[in-house]
Amino acid sequence: MTGIGILGTGSYLPADRVSNAVVAERAGVTEEWIARKTGIRERRYAADSEATSDLAVEAARAALDSAGLDAAQLSWILLATSTPDSPQPATACLVQDRIGAVNAASFDLNSVCSGFVFGLVTAARLLAAPGPDGPGYGLVIGADTYSRIIDREDRRTAILFGDGAGAAVLGPVRSGHGLIGSQLSTVGGTEDLIRVEAGGSRLPASEKTVAEGLHHFRMNGRGVSEFVAAELPPAVREVIASGGLRNSDIDHFIPHQANGVMLAKLLPELGLDQARTHLTVERHGNTSAASIAITLDEAHRSGAFGDGDVLLLTGFGGGMSLGSALVRWDGPAARAHRKETV
Repeated sequence: MTGIGILGTGSYLPADRVSNAVVAERAGVTEEWIARKTGIRERRYAADSEATSDLAVEAARAALDSAGLDAAQLSWILLATSTPDSPQPATACLVQDRIGAVNAASFDLNSVCSGFVFGLVTAARLLAAPGPDGPGYGLVIGADTYSRIIDREDRRTAILFGDGAGAAVLGPVRSGHGLIGSQLSTVGGTEDLIRVEAGGSRLPASEKTVAEGLHHFRMNGRGVSEFVAAELPPAVREVIASGGLRNSDIDHFIPHQANGVMLAKLLPELGLDQARTHLTVERHGNTSAASIAITLDEAHRSGAFGDGDVLLLTGFGGGMSLGSALVRWDGPAARAHRKETV
């Protein structure tokens, strides 16, 4: 028996660093106010020539290189995004073509900022399903370009978001390693907390919707904070129990990088004092579905994970959605798939 775990990671951040001073001028606040409210110092914006697929392709290539696999070996590509290149086709199909993943069934999923965890759990279950050729390999990507949908004058959202992409390659690992627990949930009736009102079948694009700014991302920040404070701690307790573990067994905590100040207030309620919490929000801002994947990649490349370490990845986002995954790191499996360097 084998498990399904992470064999390699990758990420990509656009070159354009956008400081608080730049954002503050448009949003009518000060850079000190942004830092005090969010813990964010800068974020990245995609170039005019870059779309979500471009960011995703770079992260995918880095993850495949980390895992030592060719794209043709992939069976699945799952792209988590709420800012696709276009309503159709799925942005994952564009990524599949550009990286040469000719054997991979590919699709998008949208759970907003929880998307990468939803994709990770879904891909692991797809790979674990019985097949004639064994589990194969999957690629999960989180990628978003929120700079295209935020209202630069809305201080509630413009100060938070940046662009980026992160990815992980999944495949067979030793028994007892890889994904050992998960919790996915959706709390309906909360759709007004995070939304883009126009551009779909309810409110198709028109001169009126554009004039009224209905294609911009909107968020009830206080409502989101209250939701997370009430719903996330029990969800974390549930996923830890699902893996037969205690809080003290968690070695690494990688949360969605929503807001540094909110996370600082939330951490004591989660009871993960013995875990190392990985944060990138100060440098990258909130990159939506990419944030956990980018933070995972940076931690991995720094050598933070030891063989047998338990990682807890937790996301929360529009819908409202909650997603957590417990992963026992299989160091030997990850190293075995890497290409030899000359």
